[in-house]
Amino acid sequence: MKTANLKNAARLLESLKLPKLPKLSKLVCLLALGVLSMVRAGSAMAQQDATAPAVVLVHGAWADGSSWDRVVPLLQKHGLKVVAVQLQRASLAGDAAIVRRAVAAQGAPVVLVGHSYGGAVITEAGTADQVRALVYVAAFAPGDGESIADITRPYPPGPFQAGFIADSAGYVRLSDEVYHRYFVPDLPEARRAVLAATQGPVFAGVLEDKVTRAAWHDRPVYWALPDNDQIIPTPFQQLEAARTNAHVTPIIRSGHVPLQSHPGEVTAVILQAVTEVIKEEGAD
Repeated sequence: MKTANLKNAARLLESLKLPKLPKLSKLVCLLALGVLSMVRAGSAMAQQDATAPAVVLVHGAWADGSSWDRVVPLLQKHGLKVVAVQLQRASLAGDAAIVRRAVAAQGAPVVLVGHSYGGAVITEAGTADQVRALVYVAAFAPGDGESIADITRPYPPGPFQAGFIADSAGYVRLSDEVYHRYFVPDLPEARRAVLAATQGPVFAGVLEDKVTRAAWHDRPVYWALPDNDQIIPTPFQQLEAARTNAHVTPIIRSGHVPLQSHPGEVTAVILQAVTEVIKEEGAD
C-alpha cells in the first residue's frame, strides 16, 4: 500500500475522533481505510473508462485482423474496448456490412480505424450512427461515388503491381518478393515472412466498387501518414488527407504498415481521436 494512502487514511481516522485503540486495532483501521480509498479511486477510473468509445480496427488488403496485434495491447492498456474485424475482401459492400455489424455490437460510441484498403471500408461503413470519428492509417479515402480505382487512375501504376498473383477466381495476392520489398520493407525479415505468409488475397473487382456516401463528410478525421509509403504514395495520401480535412500526424521513417513498424505512434493517433470523442460526449 502506498505511503500517501496510509497518510490519508490516518488523517481520516483522526477526524473521526474515535476512542483510543490498541496499536494493532489502529493498524487494522488504517489498512481498511487505505483499501477503501484505493477502491474508490479504481471505481472513478472505471467510470471514466465507461465513457470512452470502443475502437474498431479494420485491416487492409493482403492482411488480416492480426496485423493489428502490436496496436491492440497498447489500446487495451488505456482501458479501451478494442475489436479487430476480419474482412472477406470480396466486395466493398460486403466488407462494410461486416464492419457495421461490429460497430453495432459495441453498444457504445465507436472510433473507426482503417488501414490501406480498410480506409475505403470505413469510409463506406462509417456513416453508422455510433461512429464518432475516423482514423485513416496509410489509407484510401474515396469520396461519394468514387472507387479506389477512380482516385488512383490518374497516377502511374506502382512497381509493387508487378508482384500481383491472381488465381482462377480473380483473387489477387502479392508475391513474397514484392511483399518484402514494398509492403513491409521496414520490418525485420522474420516478421516480413510471417506477414507475407498470412496475407489475405483480395478480389480484384473490389478496387472498382464505389463508395455511396463518404463518412468523412460528417465526422472528424485523423490521419497517420507514413513518409515512405511505397504502396499508397505519401504525396497522394497528403491530398486525400487534405480533402477530408484530417488532423494529420506524420509517421517518420515508416513504410506502408506503420501499425507494425510504429505501433506506438499509430496508437497515439487513435488515442487523440478517442480523447476528442470523450470531450464531445461529455459536452452533450
